[in-house]
Amino acid sequence: MRSVFLGVFFLWLSISPAVFAEETDSPAPAAPPALTLEMAVERAVAQSISLQINAIDLQTAKQEASTLWAQFFPSLTIGAGVSYAASPLTEKTVQSSSRDPVTYTLNFRASISLNERILSTLGRIKLLYQSRLFSYEQARQQIEIQVSRTFYNLLAQKENLSIREEVLNLAELQLEKNRISFENGFISSLAYLQSQLSAETEKLNLNRARTEYYASLREFLMLLGYDQNTEPRLEGTIEVAPFEVDPEQLIREYLPKRPDIISQWQKIEQLENTRTQTFLSSRGPSLNLSASYDGNYFREFTDNLSGSITVAIPLDGWIPGTVKDQALRSARAEVEKAKLELKNIEDTARTGIRSVSAQLRDSWAGIEISRLRVEIAERTYELTEEGFRNGTVELLTLEDTRNRMAEARQQLLTDELAYQTMILDLAAALNIDWREFLRRGG
Repeated sequence: MRSVFLGVFFLWLSISPAVFAEETDSPAPAAPPALTLEMAVERAVAQSISLQINAIDLQTAKQEASTLWAQFFPSLTIGAGVSYAASPLTEKTVQSSSRDPVTYTLNFRASISLNERILSTLGRIKLLYQSRLFSYEQARQQIEIQVSRTFYNLLAQKENLSIREEVLNLAELQLEKNRISFENGFISSLAYLQSQLSAETEKLNLNRARTEYYASLREFLMLLGYDQNTEPRLEGTIEVAPFEVDPEQLIREYLPKRPDIISQWQKIEQLENTRTQTFLSSRGPSLNLSASYDGNYFREFTDNLSGSITVAIPLDGWIPGTVKDQALRSARAEVEKAKLELKNIEDTARTGIRSVSAQLRDSWAGIEISRLRVEIAERTYELTEEGFRNGTVELLTLEDTRNRMAEARQQLLTDELAYQTMILDLAAALNIDWREFLRRGG
């Protein structure tokens, strides 16, 4: 019986780590059958560890900003005690013998100091909350835009697979036609071998494109926290339309919302808060309020209530050239420098907005040229294929025409992806909701 018990015990020890591992290491959820851009963005935001950390910091700052009254709450203390005092070696008198050797005390104290630190602390708490809120919104927007860029890039790679598959189908169809022609003696063996090489080359190109697409897809699924072994169907297309923007209107409407300008304004506010604190500490008065209450119990209860108000005004800060006066001048200089930096950032931002607007116009002109090039390439391939069937065009010419058609389609896809990405980058630079910006562009 003991041996059976030991056997069961050791068997449980051997299988328990695996059981616990299965409970703790839960597998990643499978990706949904159809994955849209909205679903991917929502999942990425929910999975971001850095965004969760920013959310915790934001909640802490919000709690401090909503309880500013705590900075004015006085310091409260309450205490009680008991003591024993006697003279055992001296002769007791009637008066001393009637004295109670046990003494009880009770005290309560409240104090508050109103100085420059309270005002500077209030300003710091408000600025900290605004800074954390802006950082959280920026981090969330960056995640959404990065996921959107990756999603559109995957759509472009998927469309490239379709282009490669179509080119391979054309090459295999041509190979079959050449096989029949070769067997009937209409073309040479060299032409037939060349068509075989062309078909195998297109297979290789397709396999390479497929490998690259699935590698990118697995990285994307890992970013979203999905099982990398699943293969979701990406729903969406890259459809671009002329995005008409007025750079001067964008400057007037969205320049103050740019992340770099908002950050600089927050820096100026922090320096202003520091300057105010320096001024109050070097030249401003400080007020201190205190009150105390003590109660003592001998044979009869006695108590005492006291309070004080103290006002102190520093004098050395008003004397030019002193250390405190120099600190105040330095704080003012930092504020002026930050304002000059803000002006430089605004000027650079205006130039950047005008440049991106011009790039959008040029990029759309390039898309129109690429679309025309695709039309010409497709028509050229049709005419070349007809000439090859009639014997007036060589096989190498036909293959070159087919390759140029594929290159034209891929170039159009690249231009449209770049145009879509440029709109996303402009939305990020102007701190605008990228969804609204894309709808405007569509």
